[in-house]
Amino acid sequence: MIVQDTNFFCDMPEDMKYLRDRNPPQNFLEQNLIFVLPERLRKFRRNLFHVRRTDSDATVYAPLFRVRCISARDPVPDGYDGPFDVFPFYTNPTRKRRRTLDYYVLFLFQDKLSYVKCRDALGATS
Repeated sequence: MIVQDTNFFCDMPEDMKYLRDRNPPQNFLEQNLIFVLPERLRKFRRNLFHVRRTDSDATVYAPLFRVRCISARDPVPDGYDGPFDVFPFYTNPTRKRRRTLDYYVLFLFQDKLSYVKCRDALGATS
């Protein structure tokens, strides 16, 4: 996978959760979600982005917008249900108007030091 204009990225951990708006407005589903970061990843909340596959190349993904996040120890905001497990929720492509839209949530980094710190916090070995 290649993420456009991004040097490094990490996947979400399996212990990530999300909150869902009880009365979501009729816009892009992912704008109504709040992701719950494990404590070890709270420093990387500004690096978590929704990305989607570009139309031009099947291997290139483009950042859409920053994910709304809270820490695991923060209270659940009013009007939200959860927390729910992210997997397998966010691994399946969605369909919109006969097109498959492939969305992911990734930690995106421009510098290697931040990427390495996040990767270490995730417990990755590569």
